Amino acid sequence: MYVDPKILERVNKWLTPFFDTTTQETIKELIAFDPEGLEDSFYKSLEFGTGGMRGIMGVGDNRINKYTLGKNTQGISNYLHKQFPNKQPKVAIAYDCRHNSKELAQVVAQVFAANNIQVYLFSDLRPTPELSFAVKHLNCQCGIVLTASHNPPEYNGYKVYWEDGGQLVPPQDAEIIAEINSLPYEEILFEGNQQLIKSIDTVVDEAFAKASAQNGSFNTIASAKENLKIVFTSLHGTSITMIPKVLEMAGYTQVSIVEEQAMPDGDFPTVASPNPEEPEALAMALALAEKQGADIVIGTDPDCDRLGIAVRNDTGKMTILNGNQAMVLMTHFLLTKWKSNEKLNQNQFVASTIVSTPMVKTIADDFNIGYKEGLTGFKWIAKMVKDFPELEFVGGGEESFGYMVGDFVRDKDAVTATLLACEMAAQQKEKGGTLYTYLSDLFATYGTYKEALISVVKKGKKGAEEIATMMKQLRENPFTEIAGSAVVKIEDYASSTVKNIQNNTTNTLDIPTSNVLIYYTEDGSKIAARPSGTEPKIKFYMSVYAAPETENADSVLQQKIEKIQQHLAVS
Repeated sequence: MYVDPKILERVNKWLTPFFDTTTQETIKELIAFDPEGLEDSFYKSLEFGTGGMRGIMGVGDNRINKYTLGKNTQGISNYLHKQFPNKQPKVAIAYDCRHNSKELAQVVAQVFAANNIQVYLFSDLRPTPELSFAVKHLNCQCGIVLTASHNPPEYNGYKVYWEDGGQLVPPQDAEIIAEINSLPYEEILFEGNQQLIKSIDTVVDEAFAKASAQNGSFNTIASAKENLKIVFTSLHGTSITMIPKVLEMAGYTQVSIVEEQAMPDGDFPTVASPNPEEPEALAMALALAEKQGADIVIGTDPDCDRLGIAVRNDTGKMTILNGNQAMVLMTHFLLTKWKSNEKLNQNQFVASTIVSTPMVKTIADDFNIGYKEGLTGFKWIAKMVKDFPELEFVGGGEESFGYMVGDFVRDKDAVTATLLACEMAAQQKEKGGTLYTYLSDLFATYGTYKEALISVVKKGKKGAEEIATMMKQLRENPFTEIAGSAVVKIEDYASSTVKNIQNNTTNTLDIPTSNVLIYYTEDGSKIAARPSGTEPKIKFYMSVYAAPETENADSVLQQKIEKIQQHLAVS
């Protein structure tokens, strides 16, 4: 197989004495027996996406390993000293259940310590939202968490947080990436000063649990809490270290844990994918719920920032809520509580993202408070909190099963969101309803919104090229109609333009650029195309709407979704 000379040049750098013998031997085996794997390992450098840097573990520039993460950490160390020249910077580090996470966290800690940076390192796995909390709690300038969220077992990743507790956003992201890219591997300092590495555990755990219980509780009476039957699964991830504890602190006594999935395990042996967006991931929890007559099922992803929720529908059958539905319920519930406590005065806002349901804005408008919309990823919601300190942040979410309650954590947080979901369910049960009937009531008030997501996997270099071609075709040959409804507006976030087809005008989008294209049709449908920033996928998001009192609204909208899928030819 022919290998590009530029790739061979990259390979040869990794065969120099700076790199350890095990790395060099592995590369030689790839050269001899797997040239295609060699090319995929070296054809590019891993990049930061919507959720930090994620990739397959292995050797090479396009893999997660001690050298690529060491280079990241050395670049961040250099940047920290430039930004905080008159103090010793402090960094908090956490990691999840994935293979090599603990060892890679030690490497990252060593590099920081070698650069005279104080390191606070969790001695065992912890939820990602606890890292965000720890950054502010310990007055750190930066935070790192080793995680690949819900990606397959062969992946790991590296998320970077700044001193406000939120993930990197402009201008820090571009400045840090430039610092990292300018570094040769040989400048990484791997031998750290052990005196600068301090283990953190109980003190931060207790503070985070207390804050989560406070921020996720909403005056549910004790008897309602005790009457709610909860089934919880951590899907072999980090949430087992915190969610049961927080639920107990909040007064929930009937919590059944899926024991087969309670042990942290980077192989995720009982699921095809540890992603609560996938219905199959909750299968064991749903079976336990039926056995025990539970009211609600909650499952979280490996690093505990996303949650899936299932509740009983109007026929008593367990039904999984999608991320948009959960977000709508949480937002409406929070605003209702704020209003009943006379805390709403038009100085508040809720937030979501451009590919999520428009229903959140409809609800915000009804409560007469602000609504802000950003690119995909909670770093943009955290940035809103930072950019508008004069406003109170109530809550925010996105379609990918994440929610953020208040701003004590500046990232999606399945710990507090799990408690919030239980508070909602307990209060609904006390009134004789469920979260399903609550959602039905909201649809009766605001109209029915229905969303669907299709993810098309395209792995490796070839897959990346195919995704780029698909996006290019969607831009150069735009649809004029979708599923029989005329396209009336096209938003292109790569060029920051919005084109109104009806009056042939083009305006500028006031939002950072991103590789996202959104079509709006005459019947109120919204279709977005977006390459994933963390996985080898292109995603198509669909949202359709039916006005209040539309007969058989759900069935009508399901047919519309299916027509759109057929039109896109990716169903």
